[in-house]
Order: sequence, then structure tokens, then C-alpha cells
Amino acid sequence: MRYERIRAVDTWRNGPGRYDCVFVSSDPTVEGMHGFDIAQVRLFFSFKHNGVLYPCAFVHWFKHVHDSRDENTGMWVVEPKTCEDGTRFASVIHLDCIFRAAHLMPVFGHEFVPTYLSYTQTLDAFCTYYINKYIDHQAFEIAW
Repeated sequence: MRYERIRAVDTWRNGPGRYDCVFVSSDPTVEGMHGFDIAQVRLFFSFKHNGVLYPCAFVHWFKHVHDSRDENTGMWVVEPKTCEDGTRFASVIHLDCIFRAAHLMPVFGHEFVPTYLSYTQTLDAFCTYYINKYIDHQAFEIAW
């Protein structure tokens, strides 16, 4: 893979904002998903300190629901990581920690999805998400 577009913008092509999810390297000594966390990029920025430029991302974190993949789908399940007051857990990370884009799909449950729900609201509207390892072969290699 040469490059990948990861978006964190308030408006995309004159429409609603896009805030993509990413695989964040958390432990390079471990293979597969145990070495990665999932985050949603909310902002890209950089700053200089003592003449050194630091490219960063402000992210909202997801946490694994189980220690293994879902038995029926073979996919890992995550949910938004929250603070004690219910707000999303967020932090600033260096861009070098981002491995690649991640594709999350809602765990829909048994209820109908409201017709007014937009694709831009998906990551805020559901409680749990599958990490879609079937989106491409690189994702499959990571989330096996």
C-alpha cells in the first residue's frame, strides 16, 4: 500500500464531516489485533517544540468488548471507550502510531435501523461495532 486517505474534516465535499477510524499500534511485539487499538480521528494537527515538528492526531478511543473474535462473524467487536462521566475517552497521539485506516460496522441487533439515520451518524448511534477484517486483504492480515 502506497498511501491511504484518512479523513478528519468538518465538511466533506459540501456535506457532513468525516472522521475516519484507524488501527493504532499499541504493542508491536504482539501479532494481530492484540497489538492494535482502534481510534476515531477527530483532528490532525502539528506543533513545534524546541525546533522539532510533531505531527499529531486527536482521537477518540474504542475498547475491545472481548479478548477474542466474535464466534459467529470471526470479527473483533469494539465499543466506545468512555470516562466516568460518560464522555468519550480522548487523547493526542503521534502520527507514527497510526498503522492504517480501519473500517467499523455497527452491531445492529434485532431492531430496525431508523430511516432518518445517516451514514455520518453511525459511529455515534450504535453501542458496539465490528472491526471489518473483510474490507481488504491488509485488514484481514491485521484482524485475524
